[in-house]
Formats: sequence, C-alpha cells, structure tokens
Amino acid sequence: MMTGDLSNPKLNHNPDRQRILPKVKLPTMIRLGLFQMGLGMMSVMVFGVLNRVLIKELAVPSTIATVILALTLFVAPARIIFGQLSDTRPLFGYYRTGYIWLGAAGLVTNAWIAVQVMWQLGASLKTVGWAVPTYGWAGLLGFVFALYGLSVSMCSTPFATLLVDITDEDDRSRLVAVDWSMLIGGTIVGAITIGILLKSLEIDATIAQVQTQIDRLFIIIPAIVILFTFVATWGVEKQYSRFASRVATPLAGSHLSLGRAFSILTASRQTQVFFTFLVVMTMGLFIQDPILETYGGEVFNLPVGKTAALNAFWGSGTLVGLSLAGFWFIPKLGKQQTARLGCMLVAASMLWVIISGFTHNPLFLQLALLLFGICSGLVTTGAITLMLDLTVPETAGTFIGAWGLSQALAKGFATVFGGVALDLGKSFAPNLTLAYGFVFCLQALAMIVAVKLLDRVNVREFQTTAKDAVKSVIAADLD
Repeated sequence: MMTGDLSNPKLNHNPDRQRILPKVKLPTMIRLGLFQMGLGMMSVMVFGVLNRVLIKELAVPSTIATVILALTLFVAPARIIFGQLSDTRPLFGYYRTGYIWLGAAGLVTNAWIAVQVMWQLGASLKTVGWAVPTYGWAGLLGFVFALYGLSVSMCSTPFATLLVDITDEDDRSRLVAVDWSMLIGGTIVGAITIGILLKSLEIDATIAQVQTQIDRLFIIIPAIVILFTFVATWGVEKQYSRFASRVATPLAGSHLSLGRAFSILTASRQTQVFFTFLVVMTMGLFIQDPILETYGGEVFNLPVGKTAALNAFWGSGTLVGLSLAGFWFIPKLGKQQTARLGCMLVAASMLWVIISGFTHNPLFLQLALLLFGICSGLVTTGAITLMLDLTVPETAGTFIGAWGLSQALAKGFATVFGGVALDLGKSFAPNLTLAYGFVFCLQALAMIVAVKLLDRVNVREFQTTAKDAVKSVIAADLD
C-alpha cells in the first residue's frame, strides 16, 4: 500500500497543488537536457558507427544493413503503448521516471548485445558466406535492434510527457528549446567523443583492431548515458510534476491508437496534404543518414573515428539553423516560407555533398555537411512550428502524437530507402562517387517534392474545415 507516498504524483489529489508547485528554473532545464544529450550520443553510436562497420568493414550489403538498423524506428508505434502505461501504471512509485530508468537500462544493454551479435554476423559471413547460419545471425541482430528501438520508446515517450507534466504553458517553450538544443548537442558531443576514442584506428585497420576499439566504445558511452539519465531525472517528478492536479479531467481522445492516428492524419484534405509533406520532408532529411559515414570511408578514405565525427559538422550546423530560424527567419518570413526556403536549401546543399565527392577532399565534405545542418535547422523549425498551428487544441496531445508517429516511421523508411538506393547505384554507376551521388540526388528530389506539397498547405483552410473533421473521427472512435 503506497498511501501517503509523495513520490507518487498521482496520489493525494490536491486541486490547489498546481499553484503551489515551484517553476522549473534554467539549471533544472539544463539538467533535464542531459537525458536528451545521452540519447543523441547513443544515436551517433548506433547510426554513425555500426552502420559504417556493417557495410564497409564487415561487407554486409547496405540494403540488409539499413533494414536491420531501421527496425529501431519501425517499432515506433510502441510509443503509444508506453505513453498510455505511463499515464495509468506507476513504475517504481513514479508515473514517468520509472519508465525512463528502465528504458535507459534496456537501451544500453541492447546496444552492447547488438555489437556482439554484429561480430558474429561478420565472422559467419566471412566463413560460410550467405548461408543459413549467417541469415540466422542477421535475423538475431535485427531482433536485438528492434529491442533497442523499444527501449528508446520506453524512455523517450515518458520523458517527453514528463516535460509537459512539470511545466505550464508560459514556460514550456523555454524547456522545449533547451531540451531540443541539448539533443542536437548530444550528437555533436557524441561524434567528437567517438572520434577521440577511435582516433587510433586507421582506414586499413584489421577487424580485430576495430572490434577491440568499438567494444570499449560501447562500454564507455553507455556508462555516461546511464549517469546522465539518473542525474537528469532524479527528484524532478516528485518536486515539479503537475500530473496529479491535471489527471482528474483528462482530454477526450488522449489515448491514441494506431487506427485513430491514421484516421486523424487523413481526416481532411489539409491533414492529408500536411501528413504527406511531413513524410516526404522527413525522408528528404534522412535518406543520407545510414550511408553518410560509409560515404566518408569509401570515397574519402576516412577511418571509423573521423567518419563518426562528420556528425559534429551536421549537428553544429543544425544548432545554427535552429537559432537563425527561431530568431530571424520565422519572424521575418513566417513559418511556412521558412520551411519552404529550408527545403530548397537542403536540396542545394546535397549538390555540394555530391561535388565534394569528386574532389576527395574531406574539408569540402565537412563544409557541405555544415551547410546541410544549417538548412536542416531551418526546415525543421519551420515545419515543427507550422505543425503546432495544424492541431486541434482540445486534442493537441493526440494530434502531435500522430505527427510524431508519422515522422518516426518516415525516418525508418528513409533509412531503408537510403541503403537500397546505394546498392542500386553501385549496380549501374561506374564509380563509388556516382553511386553515392545517385542517393543524394534522390534526397534533393524529395525536398523539391516537399516544396510542392508545402505550397498546398493552407492553415486558414485547416482551421475552418479540418478541426470539425478531426473531432468527428475522435468522437466516432470513442463511441
């Protein structure tokens, strides 16, 4: 019996509690951001190191490698389940924090197991080729990556909800800004840290040398991530959560199902157009994600550590782009025009990435990725702020959850598409630069299509027609 346990924010429902709880100050916002920084570091390790090792060092076809990696994203619907569990079933006495802790533990554990299975896959491929044992190891690796994705969902969804629980409308935007910046900062810190830890690896390093260094990496970084998780969340829910005072009157439709998510995303012409734009735009940003490090290794002859460090240039550019969009472009041009400009500039930056391949000069690639990051920051900020306009206030959580699910699945498809396109490019292109250029051209084309879709988005039409359509979908589902 947990009666009287103040660590459980849903107990002792006090209607005045929200007024007496303290506001979240900047130091606590930064402390919370450490969790997102840890997720950023893990993302660089998984998508910035393991994809490169699978494709280049272990010679796994990029299609197979990217399908395996994309399983971490295709389990995104589990976010709905973990979100609802964190609303209704406390874990370790907390509604959000317990799930964050358990998810983070699963995250680092599955990352370590995935690396060990990856070595077995490589050894089997080298010994017997693509035979039954090798397919078995590939299947097991895919399963472990799916568990990794589930762990990400288990900790990240309750964490995002915790940010809502501990803030009011007037201070939420500042916390989200700090949190998002530290997520991007985590990719930069992770990329630099990985570059330092793998500095001793040369381009012609043996598999044994690569294995030793990466095994060490997947001990050091996960240990840092676990430390960051506990420092970030310890005591925050107990001290700041307003969940207890809000749960008595939950929003109708707050429990999101897959069927309802799809119905909401296609409820009217405007939701269909923006949903399609969001999917195409997300794919245009992430098609390069699974092959960028391999591009650096195969075309520029960069070792593992330096290809992982390429993420630092993209991440730094993204931080600059986020700031420029929020403080200058959106106030001057508006949300939709900022997103449109960002899409066009992303397409142009892809041409620079292609041209840099013909120079074989890593500096040109780094500058191209810096520009790509700036453009990505513009389009991301424009699209997210526009997305907030295209919601129904009465069911904002449901709507944004649906947008988030569509983005996660689109990123998963982009990961697979990038690997398939690379294998296709290698099959007909006379050299590697052209093969990779084919993939980057498809990415630029996706951004051009996104611009055409964005031109059809009409916020006023949404506000006059889509809201009633969305409310009808939710009402029908509740009935």
